[in-house]
Amino acid sequence: MERPVEPLLAPKGERGEVVFDTPRDSWPEDYQNIDSDDLNNRFGPSSSVSAITVKEIKLPDLNLSKELSRDEIFYTFIPYHRKMASELINVFLEMPTYEDFVTAAALVRDVINPGMWTFAMQVALTNRNDTQNIDCPPLTALMPQKFIERSAFSQARQQVSLLREDDRMPIEIPRDYTASDLDPEHRIAYFREDMGINLHHWTWHLVYPFAGTPEIVNKDRRGELFYYQHQQIIARYNAERLSNKLLRVEPFNNFFEPIKEAYFPKLDTLVASRNWPSRMANSKLQDVKRVAERLVFDIHQLEIWRDRILQAAQEGRALRSNYSYVNLVNTQGIDVLGDIMESSARNINPNLYGDLHNLGHVAFAIVHDPDQRYLEQFGVVGDLATSMRDPIFYRWHKYIDEIFQQHKATLQPYTEQELGFSGINVTSVEVRAQGYPTNELHTFWQQSDVDLSRGLDIAPQGTVYARLNHLQHAPFTYRIQVQNNGQQRRGTVRIFMAPKFDERGIPMIFSEQRLLFIEMDKFTVNLRSGNNTIERRSTQSSITIPYERTFRPLDQTRVTPTDQEYNYCGCGWPQHMLIPKGSPEGFPVELFVMVSNYEDDRVDQPPPTGCKSGVSYCGLRNQKYPDRRPMGFPFDRNNQPGTETVRQFRRPNMFLTDVKIYFKDRIEIRVTRNGTQITQNTTSRP
Repeated sequence: MERPVEPLLAPKGERGEVVFDTPRDSWPEDYQNIDSDDLNNRFGPSSSVSAITVKEIKLPDLNLSKELSRDEIFYTFIPYHRKMASELINVFLEMPTYEDFVTAAALVRDVINPGMWTFAMQVALTNRNDTQNIDCPPLTALMPQKFIERSAFSQARQQVSLLREDDRMPIEIPRDYTASDLDPEHRIAYFREDMGINLHHWTWHLVYPFAGTPEIVNKDRRGELFYYQHQQIIARYNAERLSNKLLRVEPFNNFFEPIKEAYFPKLDTLVASRNWPSRMANSKLQDVKRVAERLVFDIHQLEIWRDRILQAAQEGRALRSNYSYVNLVNTQGIDVLGDIMESSARNINPNLYGDLHNLGHVAFAIVHDPDQRYLEQFGVVGDLATSMRDPIFYRWHKYIDEIFQQHKATLQPYTEQELGFSGINVTSVEVRAQGYPTNELHTFWQQSDVDLSRGLDIAPQGTVYARLNHLQHAPFTYRIQVQNNGQQRRGTVRIFMAPKFDERGIPMIFSEQRLLFIEMDKFTVNLRSGNNTIERRSTQSSITIPYERTFRPLDQTRVTPTDQEYNYCGCGWPQHMLIPKGSPEGFPVELFVMVSNYEDDRVDQPPPTGCKSGVSYCGLRNQKYPDRRPMGFPFDRNNQPGTETVRQFRRPNMFLTDVKIYFKDRIEIRVTRNGTQITQNTTSRP
């Protein structure tokens, strides 16, 4: 999978220690006339090189998948690109054995668009039963150009060409490379452009692809997960905005108003010598007519689809393709509505409800060239791996979430029985970060190294690193006291956090604050009779995957499947972004802890096997979502009239604690190489 643009006939591996012996008809056209003996003399096996022979097997023609040329960019939001990719994904998934799958992937690798091939490979690796525990390389290693600014790659090529490996120094990527603070939105570029956050969005869509075989599309509660993980992204984004003294994100609810936010990504596609296009401030959506990409639609069509979905959400029923209605006023309605909004293969009526979410992304991505007169590529918001970099992503998804909230408003508030847990009282909650006072959390900048070499096509072998700045926090522990006034029982601990004050410094009302509660963790506990002390480390969060899953070099020593630190599938929120940035003076948040009755939460299924994920946002691979309650419970609905604040919402099995998040503008350097972590001296930012 490494160096995806480079032909497979070139040596692979960190030192070029592997060559693939593939049939000539699988080579790129430009290389068909190369003499085999000459190729063997240059790249053939030696004492230090292993050869892998790729056998020939009968494959479908893949005529549709081959329509996208290798020097174009693959975009999953384009319906026709999704259709092409689906053909390839199905071939990979239908290979009867692991060996046949690998063989098929090798045979078509150099005749399929590299972006499409990489997407299809990662979807297959994520969803095939015989590849469940394979440590799939992250896209950050295979296509680092989607995550790291463009000037780094010319420097990297110079280093691998001119310097011995021991002499190479990390290429430092400045934190402020896309804009200056003259743009207020740039204050939160550290969030939007974070490598781990964008990798999460890409990986989530590998686990839940738009299309493919029924086995990989029809996953438990995928429509609800689409709603919930994006709702949580917006809640987290708003916490970052308030931390930086910005207003909460405005929904983009008028398709004909100017887009006031500009975005200049400073990324290179490394395909056909094209950079990712920029968007000027106050650009306007226009009707789309890009025939070559089979994209022809007008903005009024988006409004029509929007109105139909809104009607379904408000009326509490949606129309199937067979003209029967499905009731949405129940706990399953959000799942149906999520499938409609995402327009996955589970959309119950694609002709009626259309493709609002995806084509909205497309319209924003080509606002600079809607009819292709300038032959421009899509902007970053048109790619799953880069779309969260753009401020318009959050305005668009805030509006999408407002439509979902119209549906939630049709549901009855939770009853006392649903919210309570008789005999269970949460009596105390605190958080402790080592070396700091109780109920203080602390954030700072951290520098981490990422190996670029596995994505550096057509370049000499050997490692070369980029050094990135990103947010980090001091690890902390929750300490929760629970009084059980009955016999031993089992409970589910649900931990949320939300800003305490709005933009004016006024305490938030419940109807506003409930949409800002970010899920921090969720786990089960056995509660013995009497007092129970529960301690839980922040690194155990059900939301996140470890720091090492984002920044670990590919050459790090493999670990056993039982290793708790690395045995993660890759889908999950990055651990280093678990809490908001906070502020130098201390950003006030409220920490909410609830213990619910496990008997009402339990999902009967075998214990999970294989690699883990951040289950709250990603679910369990090939299993049901491990919580019977609606996602976001108890904050996914409004409460009974008269509940003005979250403190009025509190029941005995709940607790609310004031916490402050302090940000210190210092840089901690954490370098990970060859499995060895080196923490260097911290410095202050100039």
